[in-house]
Amino acid sequence: MLYTIPDYYKEFACIADKCEDTCCAGWQIVIDKKSLNKYKCLSSKYGKTVRKKVNWFTGTFKQDKDKRCAFLNHCNLCELYLHEGDGILCKTCHLYPRHIEEFEGVREISLSISCPEVARILMNKTDRVEYLTYEKEGEEEYGDFDPFLFSMLEDARKEMLSILQNRDLPIGVRVVLVLGMAHDIQGRINRQELFDCFSVMEKYKTKKAEQFAEEFYSKNRGFTKHYHFVREQFDKLYRLELLKEDWDALLLESEVLLYSKGADGYRDAVIAFERDKQLASEVAIQLEQLLVYFIFTYMPGAVYDGELYSKIQMSVYCVLMIYELWIARFVKNEGCLSMEERIDLVYRFSREVEHSDKNRNKVEEMVKRPWK
Repeated sequence: MLYTIPDYYKEFACIADKCEDTCCAGWQIVIDKKSLNKYKCLSSKYGKTVRKKVNWFTGTFKQDKDKRCAFLNHCNLCELYLHEGDGILCKTCHLYPRHIEEFEGVREISLSISCPEVARILMNKTDRVEYLTYEKEGEEEYGDFDPFLFSMLEDARKEMLSILQNRDLPIGVRVVLVLGMAHDIQGRINRQELFDCFSVMEKYKTKKAEQFAEEFYSKNRGFTKHYHFVREQFDKLYRLELLKEDWDALLLESEVLLYSKGADGYRDAVIAFERDKQLASEVAIQLEQLLVYFIFTYMPGAVYDGELYSKIQMSVYCVLMIYELWIARFVKNEGCLSMEERIDLVYRFSREVEHSDKNRNKVEEMVKRPWK
């Protein structure tokens, strides 16, 4: 079995009660069957309390009126862990913020940016992210799995990440190249011409492709056109299931700050944001890291539904919306945006979009543009 992890994987350690936004509040924690059986048979003195705090009908931990896990104490520490140790944690609590994507013979493990500490690690990382692969015993077979399609997707992802990490090109140009490659490969997938996908990858590595992407990006950079496009995209965030009640207020505030003064006001905000050279330099790297994160995590899932292009579109959309939230906060602060504020907006966005299958699937559907 091959395992793949990002090179910053081992930098993560849960900061427990020091976390500014505990993962034990706001979400309903689903308990796996093995852990439910363990709690049902727990014979320690704390066992009776454990059974009282489990909702046996839904297979989740109970929550208080503030949607905090019943085991989360006033110090933001887990009473279940304190009484019974690490081995008592259910699969969800034990794994988070690790995110596992499973394929035949392959496990890809990422760290979710919905965790403030993970977001902090990634946003402070200036080196290009590398992915490390190692082998462990064990193998699983999947009946409905196309190994050739998966192999092609892995190769395509490698090329896309290489393009995204080419810092000689503006980040916008890199995005155009990746979207173009995804669009053309999707056509080959639709026509079942997988062997031709490799020629597409080669095409997008050429100087000619870079020049075309630069011209396309420059031509479509007009603020009026972009203003209407991003405002339309931003409105889609209101259609998602609301997970935290303060999220809608943040969206509304950001929308007013960014778009209420029309295209001219939006242009002034973006120009001021990009004029800060130090901030612009940091943000360019952070946008790269986020794009690499989303594409690495979700692109291989196309092996199950064949929808590569929509997964790349979703990844770009998520990063674009985070960027818009950053600009809005910059406007609110009258010309500044701290690292902590960037981290805060990253993990809050991720919590709303990534940690609801319903929301993530809806985003993919909303931003999906038909292949032509």
